[in-house]
Amino acid sequence: MPRRSFSEPGTEDPLTFAVSERDKSTLKMVREALNDNNVMLAFQPVIGAATGEPAFHEGLIRVLDDTGRIIPAGQFMGVVEAQELGREIDCAALRCGLGALARTPDLRLSVNMSARSIGYPKWLQTLKRGLKRDDTIAERLILEITEESAMQVPELVKTFMADLQDKGITFALDDFGAGRTSFRHLKEFYFDIIKIDGSFVRNCDVDPDNQCILQALITIGEQFDMFTVAENVETQEEAQFLVDIGIDCLQGYYYGAPETRPSWLPAPGKKSKRGQLIEGTAQSA
Repeated sequence: MPRRSFSEPGTEDPLTFAVSERDKSTLKMVREALNDNNVMLAFQPVIGAATGEPAFHEGLIRVLDDTGRIIPAGQFMGVVEAQELGREIDCAALRCGLGALARTPDLRLSVNMSARSIGYPKWLQTLKRGLKRDDTIAERLILEITEESAMQVPELVKTFMADLQDKGITFALDDFGAGRTSFRHLKEFYFDIIKIDGSFVRNCDVDPDNQCILQALITIGEQFDMFTVAENVETQEEAQFLVDIGIDCLQGYYYGAPETRPSWLPAPGKKSKRGQLIEGTAQSA
């Protein structure tokens, strides 16, 4: 009997099958975590170049699997971001972020979202509820949208940003330089912050190509009156080069890994400095 090719009907490439099964398992794990409210943020500082102190923190979504193991976003976002679960993850990240802002009155926090969540009723309801809890939250909230996501629906993003910037919310363009943002769109978006993709930061102290690109991106930020943040800073030499060429802020493992329980974050149920009792779960915001 002749051997059947994997391309014939009724057969499947073993690698494709393995990837499909892995993705199914990931979707199941994330769905169960959301249903059980097993989600949290890990907080990473973004350091001001002039002060050496945190200018704000980024809240990075984490889920817990059925063993209680914390799963970083990089291990599941690629699978869920194009699914309805991607929007649910955005809602969970926003709920956790709003809860942290309510518990910590001096905190300024960025939270990631996809342009796919713009207009999503549940996400908007979460934001409205959170902003009502404290009239300072809007001015302390930063919403990060990746360059790739923003360029999928640029007109929708511009309208969305204008509406929320009027409420005091800040916007950051994440992974800048890695996507396909045209200068026309960059001018019209009016992002407050651009976060330069880490691929240009790596070895920037010795890589002349990255040095040239970084200087150009920082100049663009200055021209459009946007704060610049260098992502994925890992060495003192990289940090010093970035400071020397005029970067505004730096973020990366050189300054601190993401922490789920930073010392400055009040525990759930504790009173904030304003004397308000705040519940700390993702559902409470």
